[in-house]
Amino acid sequence: MGSRILYFFTPSDNISPFDVTIAADAGYNQILPITNIKSSQVADMVQDAIFARPPKRFNDTGIFIGGRDVHLAADMFQYAKKAMVGDFKVGVFADPNGAYTTSASVVSLIEKALQETHGSGLKGRKIAVFGTGPVGLSTAVLAAQQGAETRLCKLTADDDPHIARRFCERYGVNVAWTSALTQKEKIDVLSDAEVVVCAARAGVRILDANELSKAANLLLAVDTNAVPPSGIAGIGMQDLNKPVDLEHCKFNGIGPLAIGKMKYKVQFGLFEIMQKSEKAALIDFPEAYQYALSVQI
Repeated sequence: MGSRILYFFTPSDNISPFDVTIAADAGYNQILPITNIKSSQVADMVQDAIFARPPKRFNDTGIFIGGRDVHLAADMFQYAKKAMVGDFKVGVFADPNGAYTTSASVVSLIEKALQETHGSGLKGRKIAVFGTGPVGLSTAVLAAQQGAETRLCKLTADDDPHIARRFCERYGVNVAWTSALTQKEKIDVLSDAEVVVCAARAGVRILDANELSKAANLLLAVDTNAVPPSGIAGIGMQDLNKPVDLEHCKFNGIGPLAIGKMKYKVQFGLFEIMQKSEKAALIDFPEAYQYALSVQI
C-alpha cells in the first residue's frame, strides 16, 4: 500500500499552511502543491491522478481546491468532477480561502441555535449578511438554500452585485443585494432582520450598539471577526448562542472562536471522509454544510 496523497490545486503562488496542517493531521502522508493552476489545466491534472491507481483505491488519492477566489474554485470543482472516467475517480474537496468550511460552520451553528432557543431553524427567517467577500457570499447562499429570506449587504462602494448574483445563480438561490454603506442603511437592514452575520474585514466594527438598538426583531447575531474590535458590539470571542444584553436590545450571539472551533472540526472531518468514503467524495460547500450539521462543539 502506497502513501495517501493529496494534490493541492491553487491558482495562487502558494498553498495555505492552515489547510496543509489539517490535511496532514487528518491522515494524508504526502501533500503536493500544484500552484498557479488555470481552470483549463484542471481536467488533465485530475486524469493524471485518477489513472495512476486502480479504481478501488480512490480513498488513497485526493484533490483539494484552494486559492482565494470562490468563483474560480467553483469552476475548478466542476472541471474536476467532469474529468472522472467510469470507475476511475478520486475525491475532490473545494475550500477556497477557508470560505466553504467557515460558511458551513456559520450556517450550521445558526440553524442549531435557532432550533435550540426558538424551536425552528432558518426556514422563513429574515437574515442579513454583512460583507460580500468569500465567507459572506457562501453564507448567504447556504442560508437561502435553507429557506431563509436572505440579504447580502455591501459595505464598500467597490462591491460588485453582478459577481455575487452569478455565484448565487450557480447554486439556484435568490439573494437580495442591499447597500449598507451608511448608518441609516444599516439601520434600515436591521429593522426587520431576525439573524445578522458579520463576515466583513477583520478588525472593523460593523454594527455598534446604537445601530443594534433599532433591531427590534433580532434573535441571533454572528460575528466571524477574531481581530479586535469585534464586528458586532456585545459579542464575545467564545460566545456560543450566549445571551447579549445591550441597552434597548437583547439577542443571542455566536463569536468567532466558536465558529473557528467548528470550522476546524468540519475541515478535519471532511478530509477524513475523503479517505474513508465508500465512493469518491465530491465536497462543495453544500456538502460541507450537511456534514457540519452532524458536528458538535
